[in-house]
Amino acid sequence: MKTRPLGQSGIDVSELALGTMMFGAWGNPDHAECARMVAFAVDHGITLFDTADMYDQGQSELILGAALCHVPRGAYVLATKVGNPMSETDPAMRGLSRRWIEQACEDSLRRLGVEYVDLYQAHRPDPDTPLEETVAAFDSLAEAGKVRAVGTSCFTATQLDEWHRLAAGSNLVAPATEQPPYSMLARGIETEIVPAVRRHEMSLLVWAPLNGGWLTGKYQMGSGEDHSRAQRQPDHFDLKDAEMRAHKRDLVGRLQLVATEAGLTITQLALGFVLATPAVSTALIGPRTLTQLEDLVHGGAPMLTPDTLAAIDAVVAPGTNINPYDAG
Repeated sequence: MKTRPLGQSGIDVSELALGTMMFGAWGNPDHAECARMVAFAVDHGITLFDTADMYDQGQSELILGAALCHVPRGAYVLATKVGNPMSETDPAMRGLSRRWIEQACEDSLRRLGVEYVDLYQAHRPDPDTPLEETVAAFDSLAEAGKVRAVGTSCFTATQLDEWHRLAAGSNLVAPATEQPPYSMLARGIETEIVPAVRRHEMSLLVWAPLNGGWLTGKYQMGSGEDHSRAQRQPDHFDLKDAEMRAHKRDLVGRLQLVATEAGLTITQLALGFVLATPAVSTALIGPRTLTQLEDLVHGGAPMLTPDTLAAIDAVVAPGTNINPYDAG
């Protein structure tokens, strides 16, 4: 599998990365199968594994850490996140304050069973904490060797500009990456985020490149109501809006024609599309089962021709989010 640099971090990562939000009760509670998924990923050249503390309240980190414990530490890149709530009742267990970042990092290291993470990401902006405090806290973790690089997820271009301004002014660590949603049906980042990332010599780890399964074609005949993740995030999976479901089905049908013309599956088209953006380092795939992972890896992410990319633009215009909720 090809690799790409992770911003200015000095870390290279595989073009496809394994996102593990589905590890645990949110998707696959079978720890043994999750371990087999990790082993399959390692065997097939995937080097980046992405999780977050809040995925199933830490269970994803525990499962991933156990699955990687026999893999040499230098053979994989480990990314996790901080900031989203870790408790439904304790408001202190969330956010990007120095206190919580330091505690959450120690908790993640313990669950993952490692001494450092390669990429530690602010999961979402925290309006209740001054950004200066957040930047200083991440810098302290980097200085202590507990994180190799830092990143953001779903930050605005203005927030990225501000973090880099603060970092440059005080010689503190700046984010090497931004992790937004990006797919053929959710192209909003092309207007402001991609230019900001290029401006600061960052790179993108993009999630939902298959738009929650829409770009596998599996919702063409049904609405996806039986999908467990869809039940947790009904807006993202368009369960409340019959008109949006119909619109997406129409667009997916047109994109399937583009894929057929290019001699590809729609999943290959979707992965090839996001990786055609030079600022993208890796596409995060988040399968629930080993079979799904095998299909994605064996299908791969082919390089798309200019004509194929133009055909995609004709279906979904650059910079367009079909469903505003997909913007993250």
